[in-house]
Formats: sequence, structure tokens, C-alpha cells
Amino acid sequence: VQLQASGGGLVQAGGSLRLSCVASGSISEIDAMGWYRQTPGKRRDLVAQITNGGATTYEDSVKGRFAISRNNAKNTVYLQMNSLKPEDTAVYYCNAVRLDLVRIIRHDYWGQGTQVTVSS
Repeated sequence: VQLQASGGGLVQAGGSLRLSCVASGSISEIDAMGWYRQTPGKRRDLVAQITNGGATTYEDSVKGRFAISRNNAKNTVYLQMNSLKPEDTAVYYCNAVRLDLVRIIRHDYWGQGTQVTVSS
């Protein structure tokens, strides 16, 4: 599975950005896709995730501001980010998960990061 992310940039507080991630390769094996973010010296944390069934999960601080969606025909997942805050500044990474239910192993695939900077 290969992931190509795009859409980051510089925006003022209160503004909006939309991140896109196109998946290619063994797409049928993907069980969920999502977005993580990371700041220097910190771990990479989940921001939002959407399963094949359409179930979504959000990190508490982005609930009501961010929305994750997917277009299966385009093999693309989106993260619409509204009401951005300076603390949303981070490198955002697209993620895809494949679950091996036989061996109980989770496989994670990562796209290249895209920088989101929110100025105050």
C-alpha cells in the first residue's frame, strides 16, 4: 500500500484546510484509513480515522472542527479542518491499517508528512 498526502500549508487561526490522501497498491486489504499528527519531540498521535464501514473516530480536541471522509471510487481519504488553532500546527501523516486476524497483527502504512501551520 502506498499513500500520497497533500493539502497542508499555512493558514491563520480560524481558517480551514483540507488534506487529501490517495491510496494505491493493495487497497482491498485496507481496513481503515486515518490521519495522525506529530510535533517535534512528541509522539505521533491519532487525529481521525475512518473504517471501511464508515465508522469514524476523532481525537477529543478536534471533535466538532475536523471531519474525515472517504471517496472509495477515488481511493482517497480527506480531512477537512475548520476553525484551526495554533495548537493544530504539526506534520500530518496519512495512515492505512491492515489487520491480519489470523496472526493478530496490525500492519500500518504511512504517507509522507504534510506540514500544517496555523498562525495566531
